[in-house]
Amino acid sequence: MRDVGMLILSLGIILIGAEAFTNSIEWLGKKLHLGAGAVGSLLAAVGTALPETIVPIIAFLGFGEGTEGADIGIGAILGAPFMLSTLAFFITGSAVLLFRRSNRPLKLEAEVVQRDLQFFLLVFTIAISASFLGKQQYKNIAAWLLISAYIIYVFLTLRSNRGVHKEEKLASLYVARNVDDPKISSIILQIFMALVAIVFGANGFVNAVQPLAVSLGIPVFVLSLVITPVATELPEKFNSVLWIFRGKDTLALGNLTGAMVFQSSVIPAIGIIMTSWKLDPLALWSALLSVGSAMIPLVSLRRKGAIHPTGLLMGGVFYLMFILTVLRY
Repeated sequence: MRDVGMLILSLGIILIGAEAFTNSIEWLGKKLHLGAGAVGSLLAAVGTALPETIVPIIAFLGFGEGTEGADIGIGAILGAPFMLSTLAFFITGSAVLLFRRSNRPLKLEAEVVQRDLQFFLLVFTIAISASFLGKQQYKNIAAWLLISAYIIYVFLTLRSNRGVHKEEKLASLYVARNVDDPKISSIILQIFMALVAIVFGANGFVNAVQPLAVSLGIPVFVLSLVITPVATELPEKFNSVLWIFRGKDTLALGNLTGAMVFQSSVIPAIGIIMTSWKLDPLALWSALLSVGSAMIPLVSLRRKGAIHPTGLLMGGVFYLMFILTVLRY
């Protein structure tokens, strides 16, 4: 019962942190004169990626090259893009149908989301392919390619979004409610406080889930690939649902797709450098499902120039396929 109570409390803390984060990150985008694409795909994506970034680094540093540390770290690294491209897509599509009662296309800056998905497929393929390289020096080259690709992605995203911020009435900054134009220092303070709450809540969620999972006999790798990312990806899911509710579809989906790019390039690069980066069949299967789920909205964008909520719901099918595999594993 104590673990269940901690789960509920942690979810509440994450939700409060996500609400404060979406509020402050929109103000930061306005201050920097950035469009919704850059705000969602870069600022929000990298900020909310902190919890899942910390987990593998702690695992690698805490366990070194040991098998357990490598399993936890690699599982967390692959679990992040897997959760985003499957379960998070499903939740976002469900939120659209729930709030709007129709299957009309999302109101997106299609170029932004399409670029995110294309970069994700590119860098994730490189990250997975690095597992098949024999010598560590070749794997390290792949790691630097991933980092270089993300730098290029950031440049292209900023170049296409700078100066296109739409003037709109934003909700007052929570730490400066009586100020119409809050200072940048107040915005940064709220972002920091929100991220602290998100990281604290995610850590509490993981600490509560792990004893329950271990008591059920779930393997360490499965725990890190499935259970832990459910907690660490909660900020992105909550943020996207909040933005969908407010009709800000580019921010909602860009938060997910931008995080997918970051977590499939920079974070795997860290794993490749710090471990031998050997992926077992279950890890490769999760990667294949991630790619398959991401292809659905990308193909829809290329053919129709739009993404429908029901297309995002297909992510739940890929997630279910993996869970069924785990149960048989």
